[in-house]
Amino acid sequence: MEAFKLLLKDFVENRGLIKYQIDSYNDFVENRLQKIFDEIKEINPQSDRLRDFKVKLGKIRIGKPSIKEADGSIREILPMEARLRDLTYAAPLFLEMTPVIGENEQETTEVKIGELPVMVKSSLCPLSKMSREELIAANEDPDDPGGYFIINGTERVLTLIEEIAPNKVIVEMKGSEAQARITSERRGWGQKHLITRRSDGVWNISFASLRKFPVSVLLRALGLDSDKDIIDAIGAPEKYNEEVYVNLYEADVTNTEEALEYIGRKMKVYQKEYRKERAQQIIDKYLLPHIGQSPEDRIRKAKYLSRIILKLMMLAHGDIEEDDIDHYSNKRLKTSGDLLEILIRSILLGKWGLIERINYNYQKIAKRGKIPSVSTVVESNVLTSQINSALATGLWVGGRTGVSQRLERTNFTRSLAHLRNVLSPLSTTQEHFKARELHATHWGRLDPSETPEGPTIGLRKYLAMMAEITTGLSPEKNKKIIEFLEKKVRVR
Repeated sequence: MEAFKLLLKDFVENRGLIKYQIDSYNDFVENRLQKIFDEIKEINPQSDRLRDFKVKLGKIRIGKPSIKEADGSIREILPMEARLRDLTYAAPLFLEMTPVIGENEQETTEVKIGELPVMVKSSLCPLSKMSREELIAANEDPDDPGGYFIINGTERVLTLIEEIAPNKVIVEMKGSEAQARITSERRGWGQKHLITRRSDGVWNISFASLRKFPVSVLLRALGLDSDKDIIDAIGAPEKYNEEVYVNLYEADVTNTEEALEYIGRKMKVYQKEYRKERAQQIIDKYLLPHIGQSPEDRIRKAKYLSRIILKLMMLAHGDIEEDDIDHYSNKRLKTSGDLLEILIRSILLGKWGLIERINYNYQKIAKRGKIPSVSTVVESNVLTSQINSALATGLWVGGRTGVSQRLERTNFTRSLAHLRNVLSPLSTTQEHFKARELHATHWGRLDPSETPEGPTIGLRKYLAMMAEITTGLSPEKNKKIIEFLEKKVRVR
């Protein structure tokens, strides 16, 4: 027992019970936030008067947590003042913006684009750099773990969201039908795919606006022009040949051009001259975006889809077992950094988001024959108000609710438990018996007994006492490791 106490004390002091939340937020502000603007790169207002005009986006800078007083003065604040005065504990966001006319770059201006809520005890928070004595002198609790936000004076925590692992194919039997599900995720945006093998052996795929679409037609549209190309890509054993041949002639399509025309008609594109273009857009942008979103990636998508089809045939014939969707290797936890990245992407790039408003303001002022300064077209309150609204209400991107919750302060133990809360996106009004049951892979990861009675039983969970959340690897690093291992195998 003494050994366990020493181990627990060392873990709390050196690792921390909610370190994963703070690390995730720090990674977001130090790396991911800049990456979002690097991907956007530039703003191109669509206007006749601004035909050769664009705005390049540069480095992002985050100031110190501060507040603007009634007299216009700006000064730094600490969390305790934000609590007492019902303020939002936030820091200003500044972005370098460079107007470009033709080939000539104008002077770079640092513009305030909004305010970002600061997580208590994160790298942006002054408390993270204070000693115990300094915290006490500042009227802050020296034992407070942090990991939460202060919005309008209220402490709000972003709960851990449990989701099916993205970019991973999961196959299972639904009655007599074999199904493969994959959420293809790229740059914080996901597209769900459902590939099915009916009991009669016919393959269909559903994604974006296409529903129960013949897979063989899609393979041809991706560049597998001939029957031989499709058969070679699937690489099925001889006993599956009959099923493959049946699907090849499921639709009256024999080459890539006819396949693109077929997709255009299914999408109800009535102008014949636009059908091919719209068909190419949907397979490039919405089909397996994690593999790529350019025409050069089509063959890779076709091969990936072919391997899924082979796996479905093997499952339907009993040659492999179905995947256990409740196995924790098939799930991932979204932490504060992940959730904020999704939110800010939607605010920047969504309909009437910050980028669209900047475009609109440029077009409006350009009609008067002027080119405005970048500081006058940026509405900094757009980003600030939408982030604060999401954190204050818990309403998140994709219609999710309860993502942000008021931090429980009944006692210290309840506060820690709330910061380690794990929520499932499944509906509490449906049975979901298997999802609610204790799974062997929860051992060491989730507390087996801590779950509420009633509708949320098994869907609201808590991390085990010494459980930690690893950040994983980026797709680029994964690719480098695989390439390195392949070279090692070739050398041997």
